[in-house]
Amino acid sequence: MAIEMPAVARHPNRQPFRGVLTLVDAPSTRPPAGARGHRVLLSRAAAERALASLLGMGLDYTPSLDGHDARRKVGIITSAEIVRSPVAGLQSPASGQWVIEISGYLFARDFPELMRELRGNGHGLGMSYEIADAHVADVRASIWVLTDVTFTGAAILRREKAAYSETWIQLDASTEYQVPSTKKTAQGSSLEPRAKSQKLGAKNQ
Repeated sequence: MAIEMPAVARHPNRQPFRGVLTLVDAPSTRPPAGARGHRVLLSRAAAERALASLLGMGLDYTPSLDGHDARRKVGIITSAEIVRSPVAGLQSPASGQWVIEISGYLFARDFPELMRELRGNGHGLGMSYEIADAHVADVRASIWVLTDVTFTGAAILRREKAAYSETWIQLDASTEYQVPSTKKTAQGSSLEPRAKSQKLGAKNQ
């Protein structure tokens, strides 16, 4: 499902992105914040019910890319779907892991340092969801199974800091916004380069 956004050619502050937000029906690599040291598993049923709550939510980050900062919004999620993604050792996507794949826009002009990080070290970045009203099947279990959630946003962070290390994020290679070089004209005004077609980092799984 998706929110339809009107096309705006060469918009300097709207950089498309896509990536895997989380695995579904699979335990997390490490405990997320707020889980009291428990690894978690988002059930397929819970993911399907909560999918619509992702649309229109913000994507945030911390300058050190090591956690969440809900007040530092760097983008917006406009599409979310549950799909199969290939995993190591499996050749066919049909045999892969169910994941939530999202896409949307980053505020490229407002956060040039993040754009540089995504271009230079995109393979090392992942994502992590933010939720509210979470229901756990059995709080005494070693792995908490989430049976109901509401998504309130997501964060970009280093993959080794994410609850699921298999998550990834990449920019849309066909519409990359180049960080302004702030060159000056003879009249003193700034010249800002337009979008270029350039591949930005490979998809990580």
